[in-house]
Amino acid sequence: MAVSSVAPEPDVSVVVIVYNDEERLSTAVGSVLEQTLRNVEVIIADDCSTDGSFAVAQALAAAHPGTVRAIRLPENSGGCGEPRNQGVKAARGRYVMFLDSDDTLERNACRNMVEAADRTEADLVSGLCVRVYTDNRHGKRVAWYPWMYRTTRTLESVAELPDLFVFDTLSTNKCYRRGFLVDNDLAFPRGIHYEDLLFSAQAYLAARRITLIPNTVYHWNVVEKTAAKSISNRRGEIRNFADRVEIHRRIDALLDRQGQERLKLWKDIKFLKHDLVLYLRELPFLDDDYRHGFAELARDYVQDFPEAAYAELDRVHAICAQLLLREDWAGLMPAIDTLINRHKIATPLAERDGRIYWTDRHLDDPEMRAVLDVTTLGYHAKRLNQMSLRNRLTDYTAHDGDVRLAGEIVNPLGVIAPGAKLSAELEFRARRRSLQTFSFPVTALSHEGDTIAWRAEVPLSRRLRPLGIIDDVWDVRLHLTADGTRTTSRLTVGTVDLENTEALPVRPRLTRLLADRIEAQVSAKGHLAFRLAQHGQAARAGHAAVRRNLHGRPARAAKGAYRKLRAVRRDLNSGARKLQVYERMLTRLPIRKGTVVLESHLGKQYSDSPRAIYEELRRREVPVTAIWSYAGERPKGFPEDAELVRRWSWRYLKALAQAEFWIDNQGFPLRLAKRPGTTYIQTWHGSALKRMGFDEPSQRMQSEQEQRAYQQALDRFDHFVVRSEHDVRTLARAYRIPEHKLLRTGYPRNDALVRARESTAPDPRARRLAERLGIDPAKKVLLYAPTFRAHRDGRVRDFAFPFDVEEYADRFGDDHVLLVRAHYLNRLTLPPSVAGRVIDVSAEPDITPLLLLADALITDYSSVMFDYALLQRPLVFYVHDWEEYAGDTRGTYFDLLAEAPGPAPRTPEELFAAIGDLDAVHATYEARLKEFVDKYGEYDRGDAAAQIVDRFFGPAGEAR
Repeated sequence: MAVSSVAPEPDVSVVVIVYNDEERLSTAVGSVLEQTLRNVEVIIADDCSTDGSFAVAQALAAAHPGTVRAIRLPENSGGCGEPRNQGVKAARGRYVMFLDSDDTLERNACRNMVEAADRTEADLVSGLCVRVYTDNRHGKRVAWYPWMYRTTRTLESVAELPDLFVFDTLSTNKCYRRGFLVDNDLAFPRGIHYEDLLFSAQAYLAARRITLIPNTVYHWNVVEKTAAKSISNRRGEIRNFADRVEIHRRIDALLDRQGQERLKLWKDIKFLKHDLVLYLRELPFLDDDYRHGFAELARDYVQDFPEAAYAELDRVHAICAQLLLREDWAGLMPAIDTLINRHKIATPLAERDGRIYWTDRHLDDPEMRAVLDVTTLGYHAKRLNQMSLRNRLTDYTAHDGDVRLAGEIVNPLGVIAPGAKLSAELEFRARRRSLQTFSFPVTALSHEGDTIAWRAEVPLSRRLRPLGIIDDVWDVRLHLTADGTRTTSRLTVGTVDLENTEALPVRPRLTRLLADRIEAQVSAKGHLAFRLAQHGQAARAGHAAVRRNLHGRPARAAKGAYRKLRAVRRDLNSGARKLQVYERMLTRLPIRKGTVVLESHLGKQYSDSPRAIYEELRRREVPVTAIWSYAGERPKGFPEDAELVRRWSWRYLKALAQAEFWIDNQGFPLRLAKRPGTTYIQTWHGSALKRMGFDEPSQRMQSEQEQRAYQQALDRFDHFVVRSEHDVRTLARAYRIPEHKLLRTGYPRNDALVRARESTAPDPRARRLAERLGIDPAKKVLLYAPTFRAHRDGRVRDFAFPFDVEEYADRFGDDHVLLVRAHYLNRLTLPPSVAGRVIDVSAEPDITPLLLLADALITDYSSVMFDYALLQRPLVFYVHDWEEYAGDTRGTYFDLLAEAPGPAPRTPEELFAAIGDLDAVHATYEARLKEFVDKYGEYDRGDAAAQIVDRFFGPAGEAR
């Protein structure tokens, strides 16, 4: 029998491109040769390297005949496209993949991708790419757009998943059917950068079927500290941006030919949000010629983008885009600083007609006036110690071991008064934690227009004494104190030239053999920093020896032990370990009689019914040990003498494990089991309009295991407080609370409301609140307390007034004060124009004093309606989006419009009409309001806290 000498057709041809990368080429090819799919060929396409890369390629081909082939382009193509094209021409496999010489394939990449392609008959299979930061000491790895690769999915068209087309533009994490590439004449563009973008767009649009797999297939190796940037990272070269724009124009033409308007919009949005920003970040460090050329290229391309694309930009992005188009560098450079450092206030700002603007320029242009309006960002509402201010470096001079620094700190809206007493110091802090800091006085400070100018002489060589081994990077901060209030800023370098400055001598504590110079540099976010360096031969040799020792066996062992200790510490503080210790150890400790753990809104507040019960216990001087939980870094609003434990801390877990009583209004952590000897009183936080618990469709759609775990958490409740039979029919049923657990006492938090209704004297808490807020006693007080809104996917929408709050203030501000309490999931910012007439009270820890103070309530669907109704004061329901709210998948328990004990305006004008005649509202709805209270607050009689304390903390306590 004759034996054929023709090798079988490979399953995959992997095209490995290389240019002047002889050291890493073998590793890349090795990752292909070690694939678990054996029938793979390698084609090394050398782009006319000038080093030994092609010799390495030939040696690999000789070592693996029939598996590895090497080809060489006659001249360098200047990009990655043409070597790949030549590799595809030489390929024999059923499928083709691409690999760069400085990257590697995951060991099962070829098998997983080929199996997916054969199974789904896809033209293109794409897998997860992981960026591996090879010079990062922590082994940093970042998945590339992982949300698209959570599960296997097959698309009949890329239009089904626009994110894939827009974001995953790599060609290297994909497997292509070779016949598909040939039949569609797909090739990379020649002589231009960003060839991946166009090739991927063409492939996506041509593919009859695309399969995504959740497996990691490609390791993209990244060197963060490299001196020579890759082609795609040379963003300071104008040709780089010109190539990117040209590639995008070609993609636009392709989309236009195919009528893909939706994909075109998504791509435009991504260009504005991502591509443009990559270059904006470096613009402050480049000269005027580059800036002008860049602006011309950008303007010619993006000025015709549809309004819908610009509408997707956040405020700072939009400001940057518009100022760039107008080449307003004075306004753009600070905007870029804020774009990079999101919390920074980078300009003096301007106030016009009660609104806050980024700059006082361009305000005569209505379109720009709208773009520059930053009122909603809330800069004007911040106090000085809450501000991160732009501090622009204006001078850096190094000489004889000293550094002269000068700068200007922006003074937004004159927050630092001209006569303020000023002092400042510079702090040099090692970037790694728990190391040294050095402080130097700022010798000159003065108001200069809308900035605070400063100057300092820093004897850096004499005073800065680093260790020299683990503190090689030093950050600089300036602490400015104005009339006793401190703000801290970083030093923005901008156009100050640091590259040509003198390196300063330095004396590390561990000898100059580790470093002998310290050099100024720019941090990733544009701030001044310093790095230790080795200039002399002794320092270079010493540093090299230390580096070798740091990677030697003893050092590796020491590092390994240290990492293990850190891992143990992380493990001890992990949620899983805490649960384990809680269940196995803490719950075996004896219960401490008389100990009560209280929590309100997951530890966020000192408020609600738990507060009312606590204060009743204190009023009676009941001998209990009360412990409050708090969430966040620092507790706010709690009594000074209250015992506090941070939520999820070890003290918190121990307190819960040993408590005789748990009292809260929302739910202690679901996975914490309650001991039989502990009594859990769940006060809840409001009657229900919208469906809750197991009545929610989303809850019913959960797995049986998830529902069982949820039910177990609910079963911990020993008692559940209700305020009406409506609660019994809704909340108790939705949470499957049996009859014997129900406490028909009413809400303890509402005792104060019932007492206020039955008293003619003003409530002292309301009076103190009005004084603190500076409210004129002659004015009526309205409280606006809406609930939050959510997108279809559950994300909370940003707060927005559904009426013109400035129009409200103009119409009613002379004799009314509007208090606005946003939901705790929202953030509210009021324009300065309404100051004194509209007040943000969202930060008030307890809503009860606000209800007591308000002469009328404006709400929508918030459960606060049930509480405020007890006061028998006017209620206005502004239900501008009732159909959307009531018609979503969750649904409501009753028709609010049919039962509302107050008018339900749908438009701003109807709302203002109701506000304008609250006496008529009260008269018209008085009887209906009483019916509403009888139905939804029948057990709120003013003694709920007393009933609960009597029952559970009275002399007998037998009913626990």
